[in-house]
Amino acid sequence: MNARAALFDLYGDHLRSRGGRASVAALVRLLSPLEIAAPAVRTAVSRMVRQGWLTPVRLPRGPGYEVTPKCVRRLDETALRIYRAGTIPWSGRWHLVVVEPVRERPRRERLRAELSFLGYAPLSETTWIGPHPSPELDPLLASEQVRAERFEAVLDGDPRALVARTWDLAAIGAAYEEWLARAVELVGALPDGAADDRVFAVRSRLLHGWRNFLFRDPGLPADLLPPGWPGEKARTYFEQEATRLLPAAAAFVERHLTEQ
Repeated sequence: MNARAALFDLYGDHLRSRGGRASVAALVRLLSPLEIAAPAVRTAVSRMVRQGWLTPVRLPRGPGYEVTPKCVRRLDETALRIYRAGTIPWSGRWHLVVVEPVRERPRRERLRAELSFLGYAPLSETTWIGPHPSPELDPLLASEQVRAERFEAVLDGDPRALVARTWDLAAIGAAYEEWLARAVELVGALPDGAADDRVFAVRSRLLHGWRNFLFRDPGLPADLLPPGWPGEKARTYFEQEATRLLPAAAAFVERHLTEQ
């Protein structure tokens, strides 16, 4: 787990509900159980400031950083998808986004990565499709200064065939099975009565692994998924263990946020 990803998880899972801010010293203490050193934390924070995710703020316990409105939108959207209860009902209509061509390669690649994160897949260089409109789409297009047409439509042909052409469900399903096996091993190694810093570390790794599916799984409706979809079994395990480990992890966070 790199420092930037760990910070996103920390702000999203713990700090967002506590005002979305923390001192630099607290951030360093909170990421210590994940074996992330102070220089790596500070470097990641600086990068997140440059990217518009965090902004400096003066706190009673010293200099710190709080989330920007852009970051709040991303964290809230992420939380909705991480903790959603199963697949979302589908109307049978696809959401299509036709973006204007982007010439600059770094900007084009950033746009592709962001659209994929929101659950869209490319039908062509400029046309993207998703099972549902994302509330983050308009802020994304505005921040990248990209014009796009957006509409919903029922497409001709078998939607399952479209899904098979557009998303690699076999690879996504295999990734869920692999994640679940590793998650069971990770959590199973945690002894009863473990210290809250160790619980925090295990839960953070569990969350981080699960969060990676936001970049792979578009959240397709159950009607379009294969029978016995492994994502549902994995989700059940994640939600059960994330809930069970939360009190001790939250106690660790609270203690270090208030520590002088």
